[in-house]
Amino acid sequence: MNNNYHVVIIGGGPAGLTAGLYSARSRFNTLLIEKGIIGGQITNAERVENYPGFPKGISGIDLGQLIHEQATSYGLETLLAEVTKAVPSQRHNLVSTSEGDFAAESIIIASGSQFRKLGVPGEDEFVGKGVSYCATCDGPLFKDKTVAVIGGGDAAITDALYLSKFASSVKVIHRRSQLRANKIIQERAMVEPKIEFIWDTLVTQIEGDGVVKQLMLKSTKNAKISILELAGVFVAIGSEPNSAQWRGLLPLDEGGYIITNEIMETRIPGIFAAGDVRHNSARQAITAAGDGATAAMSAERFLSF
Repeated sequence: MNNNYHVVIIGGGPAGLTAGLYSARSRFNTLLIEKGIIGGQITNAERVENYPGFPKGISGIDLGQLIHEQATSYGLETLLAEVTKAVPSQRHNLVSTSEGDFAAESIIIASGSQFRKLGVPGEDEFVGKGVSYCATCDGPLFKDKTVAVIGGGDAAITDALYLSKFASSVKVIHRRSQLRANKIIQERAMVEPKIEFIWDTLVTQIEGDGVVKQLMLKSTKNAKISILELAGVFVAIGSEPNSAQWRGLLPLDEGGYIITNEIMETRIPGIFAAGDVRHNSARQAITAAGDGATAAMSAERFLSF
């Protein structure tokens, strides 16, 4: 591995991997840097049913591995490291990581997002001891036990359906009186006998003794306090972009997402953003892959002049 690249890609999810595939296939010297698992958050998905080309579905881990294998077959280099700093300078961008510094003529930011926390007492204390952000990772640990899922979007209801395979009871706790999840997922959850909905309710505290034992709940309608005994809490209330290193360097929206145009260009020539870290992303694997392809082609045009 050298230290000078035409393209450095930050993030190894569908956006970053697809950008790597297109860039490497165009014969650009390309490095992809990922701090976690190659494949990104999609590796948490037990089954991906809406990615074209897989009519019977595919696991998130397998999908990520297949895209990675395809990209590296064209010469993409990958590095497991954390990006600590980036210094933009046209054609001489510096990317500092936990494994050293790299120079890049262009950068594609595909760093994705991270799970949003509840921010209540006990949450951090019981991570790995009953509090989880990944149902597919930890669901089997709660066989024949009562668990709760916090949230009302696609991720929360998908998690609840998955957990119903193992848990004796799944309580979906939502602060509103209706879900935001798509209708098909809602319909599946509504007819699942193991799933119960607790509407208009907030979690105010997670309690236990070494492991999670109960939740303190508060009604948003009348402020009534109640206790829910359980063994596990799965938090699925959205995510936050991994864009902190770009604050002050690139325009971000109010949520911290990087603002680009329709061809993934940022304000700085030669720096592009793709996938979940980008403003107005649909946050789907297929759209992230499309973003990555677009960013790579835009980088190719930039490098050609």
